[in-house]
Formats: sequence, C-alpha cells, structure tokens
Amino acid sequence: MILFPAIDLKNGQCVRLEQGDMARATVFNANPAAQAQSFEAQGFGYLHVVDLDGAFAGKPVNGAAVEAMLGTIRMPVQLGGGIRDLATVEGWLAKGIARVIIGTAAVRDPALVKEAAKKFPGRVAVGLDARDGKVAVEGWAETAELSALDIARRFEDAGVAAIIFTDIARDGLLKGINWDATIALADAISIPVVASGGLASIEDVKTLLAPRAKKLEGAIAGRALYDGRLDPAAALALIRGARA
Repeated sequence: MILFPAIDLKNGQCVRLEQGDMARATVFNANPAAQAQSFEAQGFGYLHVVDLDGAFAGKPVNGAAVEAMLGTIRMPVQLGGGIRDLATVEGWLAKGIARVIIGTAAVRDPALVKEAAKKFPGRVAVGLDARDGKVAVEGWAETAELSALDIARRFEDAGVAAIIFTDIARDGLLKGINWDATIALADAISIPVVASGGLASIEDVKTLLAPRAKKLEGAIAGRALYDGRLDPAAALALIRGARA
C-alpha cells in the first residue's frame, strides 16, 4: 500500500486548490524541489506531481520545476497534467518520470492510452476525476457524459498500470476520501486504483489498510500533510506495520 505525497504546480510553485478551482489556490512552498526533498526525508517512497497549468493548457507548463525535482530526489515520481500525446509521454519518461498519468486524453483519445501502455508497460496510469459521478476533463473545467467506471473499463487488458481516481467535490477540503465510490470502482475492474481527493487524517490511512480496501494500490495525500493534520511518521509507521 503506497501513500503518495502530492505536489501540485502552479506558476512554478507548490500549491493546493480547493475543488480544482485555480482561483482558490494556496501557495505552500515556492520551491517545489525543496518540498520534494522534504517529503523524501520524511520517509515517503513515491511522489505524486500534477502540472496544474499544464492540465488547463493541454501541454506541459511547469517542466522546469518538475525537472528540478527529478534532479534532487531519488524516489520515483508519477506526473500528470498536460500529457496529451505520445511525444510528451516519451519525453517525460526519458527525463526520469517513473509513471505518467493521462487524464483528459484518456477520455478524448483512448487509443493514445492503449498505445502508450503497450509501448511503456507499467509506466502509464489513467487519471479519472469525477464530479457527481461524471468524469471531468480539461483541468476539471468541463464534464463528460461518462462515468469513471465506463472509462476505466475501456482500459481493461490494455496494460494500464493504475487508475488515479479523484472525487473533485472532496479535493482540498479535508472531508475524507469518498471510500464508497473509490472501492466500488476498484472492485469492478482489474486495474489497481489509487484513491485521491479529501484524505484528511490518520483515520483515512486506517481505512486504506482495512480489508475492504485491499484492491487499492494506495492513496494520495495533499493538504492534510501541508497543514499538519496528517503526521507523516505516524501514517508511514501504520503502513509499515500492516506490511509486517
């Protein structure tokens, strides 16, 4: 079970949004590379990064900040935001990203995901961000008329490494992960699912380790880490204890 600390990039800085609203961004660190180093020093083993500007622009925007992180930490990094074509996938993987996350393009161009997953086994994930059960695209600015399950099923047997499932209504609000929707998705597909959006406390980590969540690969922690509601040492100790 993996607990991914999250770094969301806007204007080269580490921020957190509320419900995906770019106008409701709080800057937590002006130096994302230093933040990544801090997470690594705390004992985390896998970093989750999103280029928020890239998600809206449809192409990488905060590349310099991402590359700075790659140059300062050893833990693997998964990256989403603005990854809409095979050249961008190849470029990031060549620069040292462990796993790319394809979001909007997974809805608009599923063939891209299948091609990328076939070419780079284990290194392509799909990001599905849902609002009221429907998947949102273009940095959450638009909503498609498809459910997360509809889209996830497109990629069964395609070699996709994971589905990153975010409940937009809870993202950045510390209301707790939408476990019912996340676990229902995980139980309905064979692809590993990562829970995202709303992780609020050590109680969410305990739920992550409960038998009903056994099909999840892990969860992403953002604002709860930044404002001190989730103690990294306690959370990681709990996960290590569950593995023993």
